[in-house]
Amino acid sequence: MSGRPDAAPPPDAPPDALPDAPAAAPGLAQRLRFLQTPATHRGEGFVPSSVETVETHMAWVFLAGEHVRKLKKPVCESYLDFSTPAAREHACREELRLNARLAPGVYLGLDTLRWDGRSLSMVPESAASRNGEVTLDWLVRMRRLPRERMLDTLIASGTVTPADIDALGETLVAFYRSAAPLAPDPDACIARFEREHAANAALLSDPRFALRGADRALGAFERALARQDRRLRARCLAGRVVDGHGDLRPEHVCLIRPPAIIDALEFDPGLRRLDPFEEIALLGIECELAGAPWIGPQLARMLSRALDDAQGAALLPLYRAYRALLRARLAVAHLLEPRPRRPTHWIPLARRFVELALRELGADVDPVSPPRPIGYSG
Repeated sequence: MSGRPDAAPPPDAPPDALPDAPAAAPGLAQRLRFLQTPATHRGEGFVPSSVETVETHMAWVFLAGEHVRKLKKPVCESYLDFSTPAAREHACREELRLNARLAPGVYLGLDTLRWDGRSLSMVPESAASRNGEVTLDWLVRMRRLPRERMLDTLIASGTVTPADIDALGETLVAFYRSAAPLAPDPDACIARFEREHAANAALLSDPRFALRGADRALGAFERALARQDRRLRARCLAGRVVDGHGDLRPEHVCLIRPPAIIDALEFDPGLRRLDPFEEIALLGIECELAGAPWIGPQLARMLSRALDDAQGAALLPLYRAYRALLRARLAVAHLLEPRPRRPTHWIPLARRFVELALRELGADVDPVSPPRPIGYSG
């Protein structure tokens, strides 16, 4: 993982009580302070000069020297449960397994956060336990990627090239070619769209957010989904749905040689059951809003030719609209957190996604401002 431009300062002390923690063990705030200390990340004769801390919706990320460590938050949401150490350990192991597919050599293993009754330590999971020592939590250890080669950075600087995207396309084509088709379940495929659409509608129609055009976009998508029902089912039956990445966005793409794609979605395999063209649709809309609308079409052409799949490209408007509305929902959902990060950021971003969905669905757009690139994450 690379350093993010919106890196947060050390997070405010969160609620300190942790379920399943040993008696007298340090609380969460003390653990975070320990992980933000350079000496904690001591290597072979090397102590980093500083530790950069980035807080995301589901984790704290610590960037120190050549390495990155990720500690999952002890949260429980409708779509995931990281509330226990066992659940977080499982999620960490899944993260290692899944990301070996598209980022080989980047995910290095797991570290453990241990307590011996007097002090904390962070050691590889293979390290022998000392008497009385207990494991409090698990961290994913990664090689730090060059910030300047992340796709979102290259788009922002205007330096991403068609050759860069050709290399990315080759990596994705190889991945999708080697992915075994999942057992066909057309009903489950349609149910996922319907379930997520219902969640989109519940939040995007909320008058608190005043998202102009959201109701029109939601209605237009529902009609488009009904029109494409047969085609979506046919793709599932034809084996075009695979276990994909699940969260293919510019900030997860590093254009080194070969490209590395990190942060595959690990907490719900159902959300990775995707048509490759749906994944390309997500990356395409994110690149478009960031200022590079040509990237999505270039990747779609590569996939269509390499996978001999013209039908997938025909579904791109539906997939792009679906992903735009889902991203709009995730944007406004930040405002439901007790202490939202960057609270003024999310409504303008959600409006951009709604406008994009309207364009894809052929509906009228009420632009709130002229189109322009937006920097965003999360």
